[in-house]
Amino acid sequence: MKIAIVEDEYLASSYLKSILEQQDILQLSQVTVLKSVKEAVAYFSENKPDLAFMDIHLGDGKSLDIFEKTTVSCPVIFVTAYDVYAISVFKHFTIDYLLKPFEEEELFEALHKFKKIKDSFNIDSTIESLVALENDETSKIQRHFLVNHGYKLVSINESDITFFAATGKHLFIYTKTGNSYLYNNTLTDIITNLDPFNFFKVNRKYIVARDIIKEVVKHSHQKIELKLTVTALEEDPIIISKKEINNFKNWLDQ
Repeated sequence: MKIAIVEDEYLASSYLKSILEQQDILQLSQVTVLKSVKEAVAYFSENKPDLAFMDIHLGDGKSLDIFEKTTVSCPVIFVTAYDVYAISVFKHFTIDYLLKPFEEEELFEALHKFKKIKDSFNIDSTIESLVALENDETSKIQRHFLVNHGYKLVSINESDITFFAATGKHLFIYTKTGNSYLYNNTLTDIITNLDPFNFFKVNRKYIVARDIIKEVVKHSHQKIELKLTVTALEEDPIIISKKEINNFKNWLDQ
């Protein structure tokens, strides 16, 4: 049995490949690692593996691009670092998904599921679901934010936002012009509406935009500080929540 891994993060692909080569659920003859949409398109145009693992977000595009440019005739198990996206994939697909960082047991469960459904797998319905999922997720992303500014209503574009900051019971939007605006929402709720590639909730106080991250300082294995290109809300350093460290690293690696 041949397996293809479409993953642009070296550590993630190596970890997955290592487990696959050591497991005894499936008898494998070949495991191929593909690091980009371009490599994947070239591979699937010439090869027909029995199963593929695909990271949803790749350095040069998304997995959807592969389906649009060539024929993928095998079942797919998706791999992602984003909870919201992963849950949507799980609801739409008959294969499975793995949420980074995943354990061996989770992979084994996905392989057992593959063994059960591989004979009844329908690639056409999978592609239709993937397109529907992509369109559905894109339509949910909030691109503009309406705020009160004096006697005016101002619509802030997502590209102008540096970070969201929670102070007490209030949420503020900070922009590249240095202004801040009170916004009627919470960090927990607003993160589900934001583009997961552009924004990340680093702790209970901050959601930061990717393009304003200046430096990531590793003080220890469980203490990572974030430095921004703009002035933060307080003088205290921005420390990434311990439970989000792995997800943050995966997010930076997209």
